[in-house]
Amino acid sequence: MGVEAARDEFVRDLDEVERGRLAAYLREADKARFLLGVTLVRRVLAQRFSLPAARVVLDRTCPACRKPHGKVRAAGVELSVTHSGDLVGIAVADRPVGLDVEKVDLGVDVEAVARVALTDAEMRELSGYDGVAKARAFTTYWTRKEAVVKATGEGLRGDPRAAVPDGVQVRDLEVGVEHCAALAVVSGERPVVQVHDGARLLG
Repeated sequence: MGVEAARDEFVRDLDEVERGRLAAYLREADKARFLLGVTLVRRVLAQRFSLPAARVVLDRTCPACRKPHGKVRAAGVELSVTHSGDLVGIAVADRPVGLDVEKVDLGVDVEAVARVALTDAEMRELSGYDGVAKARAFTTYWTRKEAVVKATGEGLRGDPRAAVPDGVQVRDLEVGVEHCAALAVVSGERPVVQVHDGARLLG
């Protein structure tokens, strides 16, 4: 959903760590993306566990340094949060999941980035596109890769040129012409995906 949906009143449900992270952002757009992402996670889990949103316990402890800037976690559920441009999205599942959305950037040097990020097969496919279509195709590849490393937990350590691991399912999501999105789930079977507009959770 769009960042314009973020409202100051959502801050009341944040915990101390989240309020600190929110205050650390310098740009209003970044503040809005973070606030909306946290609010959506809290409200989805509030419904799932029949709790007030403010009482949902979220953990962002980084496994490497133990500081609170890691992937968001909650007991009994798997989560992934993403934002880019005007969009914010979350994924909730019963197994490891990764969600990524990216705004199609017409100013990016697609050829240069593609050489270090895409497989040979993807490079061949990309060569069949030009202009806007090429930028969109590259962004589609990139969101798939980001979704996979989020689902597997590799994060920035992952090799973008690596093949999708066995046991990981990837699906493209339709989010309009200005963005691309992909969902990855660690599962032996193709997941059943339900997409919802988060606006209904925000009241």
